[in-house]
Amino acid sequence: MDSITQIVLGAACGEAVLGKKIGNRALLFGAIGGTIPDLDVFVGKWLFNNEIDAMAFHRGFMHSFLFAILAAIGFGMLVFWIYNRGKRFGMTTRNQWMWLFFASIFTHPILDSFTAYGTQLFAPFSDYRVAFNNIAVADPLYTLPFLIALIIMMCFNRASTKRSLFLKIGLGISSLYMLFTFVNKYHVHGVYKQSLEDQQMNYVRFQTQPTILNNILWYGIAETSDAYFVGFYSILDTKPTVSKWHKLPKNHELIQGMSKDLKTLAWFSSGYYNLTETDTPDTFLFKDLRYPLMNENDPNSSVFKFTITKTDDRWEAAPFYASDVNKGDLDAFWTRLKGI
Repeated sequence: MDSITQIVLGAACGEAVLGKKIGNRALLFGAIGGTIPDLDVFVGKWLFNNEIDAMAFHRGFMHSFLFAILAAIGFGMLVFWIYNRGKRFGMTTRNQWMWLFFASIFTHPILDSFTAYGTQLFAPFSDYRVAFNNIAVADPLYTLPFLIALIIMMCFNRASTKRSLFLKIGLGISSLYMLFTFVNKYHVHGVYKQSLEDQQMNYVRFQTQPTILNNILWYGIAETSDAYFVGFYSILDTKPTVSKWHKLPKNHELIQGMSKDLKTLAWFSSGYYNLTETDTPDTFLFKDLRYPLMNENDPNSSVFKFTITKTDDRWEAAPFYASDVNKGDLDAFWTRLKGI
């Protein structure tokens, strides 16, 4: 999920482990731990010259169970060695610091796996990307109550029982909301499945996920032999059905053969992608169709897209950019969210 949410969850883990001993400093160290896995964005750019390789590295090993264990040991021992001095000598133990970093680092990829991006929890033993697709990468209804509870908690002394109370309130509200998103997804998934059957669509597979910043408006994509069909459904709609489907050609044949880089992109998008020609030779627009359109009425308003260019024997991707979102797209998005 987004960085703020990961910081909040990491801070809560820090408080749960060491809050009673070091107070608000536990929140700070927990927040640092909750941020560490996402540093793979910078590590990937340092390790790889190819943007595709760097993109595939994100949510890879540094988001795995194994990394959480190794990093917790390393950072726990280091911080304990730095912290356990002077007046703070004997206040904490090495194991407590390792538990703090394990909790804050481990919960980061777990939370990420609820989104559509996918998280390689079992790397380096498997490149399988865990993605439950039940919550958006940024959802204020999950983050804000949690954040507010932690801010209130910080106002109390570390020995106060109210710190524990507000920590439980924050964790409880966020956990209940996460549970709601699973229940909501179960309902929405059934709506999409029934709609595809009503359309008598001979699909190979389909998936659903919420659109950005909410769990009300959902997006679904179904794959057939030569195309994808995408549609929206809001839980505020008067009828439980997908009223409009857009057909998007795959155009996979525009590029002959599947080089290592193209296989990586196909894996990255879980196979939900299409290609569009550009005016430049050996340059195409790659659209990751797992992510929603901004405007239901514009099948070309894909959010996650970037250009890929063949250079020598390799394909290179330009850095990701979001679609040009205009006021009309935002108005259409808001109108559709309110239901039809």
